[in-house]
Amino acid sequence: MLKKITIIIILFSINLNLFSSQEEELLGNLSYYKIKNNDNLIEIARKNNLSFPEIMIANPKIDDPWMLNEGEIIILPKRHILPDSKKEGIVVNKGDLRVYFYGDDSKILSYPIGIGRGDWETPTGSTKITGKKKNPYWTVPKSILEEEPHWPKVVKPGPENPLGTRAIYLSMTGYLLHGTNKPWGVGMKVSHGCIRLFPENIEELFDYVRVGQKVEIVDQPVKAGWYGGVLYLEVHTMHPYGLEENQGLKPNIRLLPKAASIIQAKAGVYIGRVNWENVTKIVKKASGIPEAILTIY
Repeated sequence: MLKKITIIIILFSINLNLFSSQEEELLGNLSYYKIKNNDNLIEIARKNNLSFPEIMIANPKIDDPWMLNEGEIIILPKRHILPDSKKEGIVVNKGDLRVYFYGDDSKILSYPIGIGRGDWETPTGSTKITGKKKNPYWTVPKSILEEEPHWPKVVKPGPENPLGTRAIYLSMTGYLLHGTNKPWGVGMKVSHGCIRLFPENIEELFDYVRVGQKVEIVDQPVKAGWYGGVLYLEVHTMHPYGLEENQGLKPNIRLLPKAASIIQAKAGVYIGRVNWENVTKIVKKASGIPEAILTIY
């Protein structure tokens, strides 16, 4: 009897140690919003640090960001699994169209972003901040002038400047984090490769970052993370602009092998407890909302 009790205590201690060693990997909380008269999704999103495509994908019954049903309650997907990367400096995740900032004081911030489209795809890789500028001038790249000859060679600061009021320059030549004069493009793949943020977001981020700080650009549409002894899975749609493919056949099922590999690495010794039926549903749905797939009791 004493031997059995000892074995139980040892097993409990192992589980407790494994649980306590897990880093909390979720940020924020889901919330809900009741649609009011004359509401539109663009304004609702911006007030809640979200892009309007994020809300539309989380609420598939919405098919027009301007035509909302008064009194309807919608999900605001304000909870995010942190990308699988070093928790330092800036991490840009193309897969969920958000940027994450890890401050020296353990502060974590996250904002929606717009990134490069088609042939102007935002590259992945490691870089660093080389400069910061308020009210920047924009020297229009030759490649953009060839595509859009209406631009002058240099755009002065002001409401017509696509860089907005703040620019953060990277050692990755030609790529910046900056504001925008077209906030509707946040949450979509519509830029010439740069990373654009809402004006109020870039102004806040600008004040926190410093020259020399690391920047990592990753592409992780599938993320898994622990929080409170629960393993969550978050999957985002694979689409070029933000909405088009969300309205019809989703190609996300091809992400199932990737999801399985990520889950196996995260679950470790608890892999046998994963709810694989739920995993498949989450991958197919690709709502961008973290959902539980494993609980440690």
